[in-house]
Amino acid sequence: MKKIIVAIDGLSSCGKSTMAKQLAKQVGYIYVDTGAMYRAVGLFGLQNGIISKNSIDENLLSQKISAIKIYFKNIDGIQHTFLNDVDIESQIRTLEVGDAASRVSTIGFVRRALVAQQQAMGAEKGIVMDGRDIGTVVFPAAELKIFVTASAQVRAQRRYDELLQKGEHSDFAEVLKNITERDKRDSSRAESPLRQATDAILLDNSNLTKEEQIELVKKWFKEKI
Repeated sequence: MKKIIVAIDGLSSCGKSTMAKQLAKQVGYIYVDTGAMYRAVGLFGLQNGIISKNSIDENLLSQKISAIKIYFKNIDGIQHTFLNDVDIESQIRTLEVGDAASRVSTIGFVRRALVAQQQAMGAEKGIVMDGRDIGTVVFPAAELKIFVTASAQVRAQRRYDELLQKGEHSDFAEVLKNITERDKRDSSRAESPLRQATDAILLDNSNLTKEEQIELVKKWFKEKI
């Protein structure tokens, strides 16, 4: 059976990663969370004084970008993100790091560096990758492209609930504001803006359960292979 590349793009907090992980696990493919890669760069910037609340030292980041090595490792059935051999999975899911990730993702040299790493990961196919520009920039020839969307209110509620489950107390209005700002930033940036590829299947999961969603995606996957 031939192996393919599955590219899943879409808006912030619309469940791309959950969907991609489920599909990869069920079909025996490798999963790559590109959003985690940008979060890793954002965390690196915050930890090293490159990113502050109001600015990014792009000159310093450009000097350091080649030293940022990101990879994934499965630990007890859960995929963890590693930055320069340090497990950072528990540190990269905060609103602060998410905002930093969205900001560094607008920088051309950051995107080019991570795209090169992502393309190397998918060279042998048999991969499910999610992000903002997978079907348009990273793998424009991917056999299956899916663009995921949901209303801002629904996505904010999901993100808010996720933070509460992790014991992080947050304000719903702040979460909604963060999501709408990220949508605007992702869609309007000059470098690889978020957009639906012309040959991508649109999936609005505002009113779908996770089970209904994965059944749809598996159906599309089977049709492509």
